[in-house]
Amino acid sequence: MDYSFLRKKGQEYIEQLASDIWTDYNEHDPGITILEMLAYALTDLGARIEMPLENLLAPEDGSTGTIEEQFFNASEILPSNPVTEADYRKLFIDIEGVKNCWLKPYSKTVYADCKHDKLSYNPDVFKSTHEDFKKDFQLQGLYDVIVDYEDSEKEKCKPKETEEAEVNGHEDINNEIKKRFHANRNLCEDLVRISKVEKHPVKVCAHIEVEPESDEELVHAKVLNTIDNYFSPSLKFYSLKQLFDKGYTSDEIFEGPVLSNGFLDPKELDEANLREEVRLSDLMQLIMNVEGVKVIKDISIDDCSNGKEETESWVLCIDDGKKPCRCEESTFSYFKGVLPVNVNEKKVEVYRNEIQQAEKDAQEQAKLNMEIDIPSGVNLGTNETTTIQNDFPETYGIGRVGLPPRADTARKAKAKQLKGYLLFFDQVLANYFAHLGKVKDLLSVNGKTSKTYFAQQVEDIKDFTGLVNNYPENDPEKLTQELLSELDNNIERRNKLLDHLIARFAEKFSEYAFLMKQLYGNYADQAVLNSKENFLSDYNVTSRQRGSAFNYFNQPEENLWDTPNVSGIQKRISRLAGIKNYNRRNLSGSFAEVYELTDSDGNEVHRWRIRDTENEIILSATENYSAKVLAQREMYLAVAKIIQTPTQIIEEAFQNEIVDEAEVGNFEIQLSESGKYSFDVINLDAEADSTDRIIARQFSYYDTQDELKQAILDIIQFMRQDFTEEGMFVVEHTLLRPDVTKNSAPLDFFLPICTDECTSCEPVDPYSFRITVVLPGWTFRFADRNFRNFLGELIRKEIPAHVLAKICWIGYPKITDEPEEENDMVHFEKAWREFLFAKTELEQEQDETTLKQLIKILNELNTVYPEGKLLDCDEEDETLEGKVVLGRTNIGNL
Repeated sequence: MDYSFLRKKGQEYIEQLASDIWTDYNEHDPGITILEMLAYALTDLGARIEMPLENLLAPEDGSTGTIEEQFFNASEILPSNPVTEADYRKLFIDIEGVKNCWLKPYSKTVYADCKHDKLSYNPDVFKSTHEDFKKDFQLQGLYDVIVDYEDSEKEKCKPKETEEAEVNGHEDINNEIKKRFHANRNLCEDLVRISKVEKHPVKVCAHIEVEPESDEELVHAKVLNTIDNYFSPSLKFYSLKQLFDKGYTSDEIFEGPVLSNGFLDPKELDEANLREEVRLSDLMQLIMNVEGVKVIKDISIDDCSNGKEETESWVLCIDDGKKPCRCEESTFSYFKGVLPVNVNEKKVEVYRNEIQQAEKDAQEQAKLNMEIDIPSGVNLGTNETTTIQNDFPETYGIGRVGLPPRADTARKAKAKQLKGYLLFFDQVLANYFAHLGKVKDLLSVNGKTSKTYFAQQVEDIKDFTGLVNNYPENDPEKLTQELLSELDNNIERRNKLLDHLIARFAEKFSEYAFLMKQLYGNYADQAVLNSKENFLSDYNVTSRQRGSAFNYFNQPEENLWDTPNVSGIQKRISRLAGIKNYNRRNLSGSFAEVYELTDSDGNEVHRWRIRDTENEIILSATENYSAKVLAQREMYLAVAKIIQTPTQIIEEAFQNEIVDEAEVGNFEIQLSESGKYSFDVINLDAEADSTDRIIARQFSYYDTQDELKQAILDIIQFMRQDFTEEGMFVVEHTLLRPDVTKNSAPLDFFLPICTDECTSCEPVDPYSFRITVVLPGWTFRFADRNFRNFLGELIRKEIPAHVLAKICWIGYPKITDEPEEENDMVHFEKAWREFLFAKTELEQEQDETTLKQLIKILNELNTVYPEGKLLDCDEEDETLEGKVVLGRTNIGNL
């Protein structure tokens, strides 16, 4: 943007390159004039680049795609699901009828018999076991919610035993608390009980002198509200502007869950905990701050709990887990001077109601304007440009006026030559301005643009047609194709642009991209590009819910199976690993099917086939396989070959006449004697006359080349977008616990443990912050050892640091007529589904059958490993692919 710097730097280059033939650097020199014009044009480009970002991203008049559609709102990207106790308190205080609440760990001891590896809630079950073989532990991640309801202040302040809140007529509020907790539940955590906060009665006696002109009833109302709010603070909701005015930044304001009634001040929330003590000095200071109070003549506090003696004190300790309240024995006397004044209690109540109503009215304002406005921006035509030739002095004869009629042919030729020379710079600058106008498209995550290089026509050049031949005027697409098509590797450049956007969130796809290159060859860049686009478009969800669990509470069956109602970590890992579908669903019954049959020789053999979304067979095996694993290997090879075929090759090939046995990418075209077309999938790495060359066939015939082309494009599209067998299940062990509200449970209701008679260094607790991740072990990528290692490490890195994961790669595709019990995945899916359907109702009795069955299956899962040939280190074999090397190969871990 510094014109002087550009001119000086340009002259330095001239001196370096042409000092032997150029000795005049004065301003009148035409070369310097050209340099100055170009420097000026560059400063114009720089000035436009420095425009406010909202102006650069603003859509053109009449076009779609507003800035709001390009960015996440603050309420979408800054908040997170509840993580801390403060987050959950915000979530519950936002419920109408909840004044305050607190989370407390639920205490439950589990006893272990290390001799027989058994668990129980009842220590008496293990009486006969020696003390050396006994252990116990506390279940972690279970919580009680203690609630202070808004109407509790109207109740008399008397001590009560702990009771379930439902008894006090708060069923609707409690149900809403349960719904919100489970909709925002953290991984490996659960809610056990909701209870009403107990009260600790405190007697306050005070003699207060008020100002002569004050309203004693109003003063008394304010004093009572002040004392009650000190004992049990009421939290105030603020508007976005109010918190900005208090000095909070946007990330501090939006930290935690999104609320519906406004925002809570984090400091006030932290100070609104249950009081452990009441200080007389605090009360005195608060009362003196009440408008109308002149002096406190006398004040005292006492514990008026039943069975306790009255002892005046400066500090009164409050029982743990209780809130102080002003008991009926409290007394207040008011004076004006030395004369006592009577207080009308009915009028005091009216004043108190008016104060509370004013506070509620103020709270309604906090709900307004809870979103930070995204600047709308104004499109200033940053892509518009014009030739620099019209800015030259008229003596050059290249501007709008041109040369005078008397100019000779040589003079006109020189002017035309200069115009042609300058046109190169004009076009380069015009292209730069065209790119600037496309910034909003290049930095978009929707992938709608198919180009990353842009060109535009140079405007306002007189006699333009005499300077260049075949210039595609008024057609920027064709101009871009003519000038820049050889430079535009759209997929590569889009990947780089998305890498830039992803890096802003401190994320990366480098290792994933490397593995995909090994698996999918040329198609890897497109597959990685699709994964990045999906990741960024879902980032508001995968970031906010990265530590959350799924919602199992009181759900219909359609929200528990074939559903996106899964844990946040499952969504995030799926996006980072390029798993297309993260829904909880049956993985064993996919598009692919391996089946058995008896051949003509009476041998049991295997074949495979793939169906589309309409359940029509679109691809089949070409031969019989002696083993199921061989059929699977050939099927995934066919899928990989289809995916790797660029659609551009298909389009180009079908522009000409297709002959019989023509090779188009990884397809071979077949033309029958009747003139019907069909195609096979081929492996070009195999020998031409080998039986391994044709690896799959579609048994369909097409009348025309256009129908054939469309069928090939459709199967490529299906394999890239729809075909998937990948997915995962995340089983939280804390959900498998027996009912913790009971003192005993059958021993086979507990997860198995292995303690080596209390000598193992591993934790005895199989429940707290433990998960089992179940994945299909047979799919193309998941059967690859390198990708499996990558995904295993990814799972361990992405789950919360305090959660321990066991990873199982199990099963195989469901085989027709095969007993389900022989397939771990089929067996697990059935048990997990039935357990979830039984678990969804919290209030019902625990289902013994589903829990026992799921525990049994989890304990018997068998991880499947890729097959390989055992190879000794001393053997000389340079080809190690598919080999298991003694002492060097790690085939799996837990």
